[in-house]
Amino acid sequence: MREIDLHVHTTASDGTFTPTEAVKLAAETGLRAMAITDHDNMRGCAEAARAGEAYGVEIVPGIEISTKFRQSVHILGYYVDPDAPAMRETLDWVVQDRDNRNKKMADLMSADGLPVSYEQMHERFGPVIGRPHFARILVEFGLAGSIAEAFDKYVEKGRRYYVPRSILSIERSVEIIRESDGVPVLAHPFQYHLDDAGLRELIEHCMDSGLMGIECRYSGYNENRVAYLQKLAGEYGLLTTGGSDFHGANKPHIALGRGIGGDLEVPYDYLQRLKEAAGRQ
Repeated sequence: MREIDLHVHTTASDGTFTPTEAVKLAAETGLRAMAITDHDNMRGCAEAARAGEAYGVEIVPGIEISTKFRQSVHILGYYVDPDAPAMRETLDWVVQDRDNRNKKMADLMSADGLPVSYEQMHERFGPVIGRPHFARILVEFGLAGSIAEAFDKYVEKGRRYYVPRSILSIERSVEIIRESDGVPVLAHPFQYHLDDAGLRELIEHCMDSGLMGIECRYSGYNENRVAYLQKLAGEYGLLTTGGSDFHGANKPHIALGRGIGGDLEVPYDYLQRLKEAAGRQ
C-alpha cells in the first residue's frame, strides 16, 4: 500500500521543491508520512515539520550521508538529532569541504569563458550548491540538452568540470548517525552493482559499525528485487525501509511516493518499526 516515502530531497540539497512544497505535494499525493533526507545536511527538516503540521503529513527528520567503501555508498539516517555534537561537527566539516569543491568547479568554468561565479550560484540557488545546479547552468548555456547529458559530458567523475570531494568513511558515517540518536540504513543497495557476496560483505561491514536497516523498496526495484532485499534484511535482523529518492525536476522520471512509473508502494508498517527502533513511540 502506498502510504509513505522515506527518501525525499528538497532545495536544502539537490532537489527542486522547497521543503514546504514537497510536504504539500505529499499531502496531495495522499501520503501519510515522508522523510526529508537531503544530502549531507538537515537544513530542510524544521521547515518540513512546520509544513507537516499544516498539511497533516507526518515528517521524519533525516539525512543521506555520502560515504565510501571501495566505491561511493550512501547511508540514510532517520530521527537524527542535528544538534548532537557528532552530527554538528560532521555537518560543519561537510559544508566547508563542499564549498571548497564548488568554488573550484566555478573557477574551472569561468576559466573556460563561461559567465559563472560561485557568488552568482549562491544568489541563484541558495546556500546549498551541488553538481545538479552546475548541470542546470550548463543546460541553460546550451552546452547540454538535459541535466543528465550535462552530468555525462561535464560534471561526472573524470569530466572537465568535475572536482572530487573529501568523503567520510562508511564506518564513521554509521557511527555518527548512531551517536546522534538516529537509525542508520543502507540506501538503494542495487545501485552499487554488487553480486550477492559483495552486497553481503558491504552489509556485514556496515553492521560492524551499527547499521540498523536496508532500503528495500526503491524507485525501479521490481518485486523480485524487493523480495531479495527483504530476505537479506530478515537474515541479518535489519529493519526494512523504502522511498522514491524524489528530487523534483532534477530527476523528473521519479514521482514522490510513486517512484518510476507509479510502481513504488511503501507501507506505513515500515515507519512503525523504524519509530520503535528510534524510541519514538
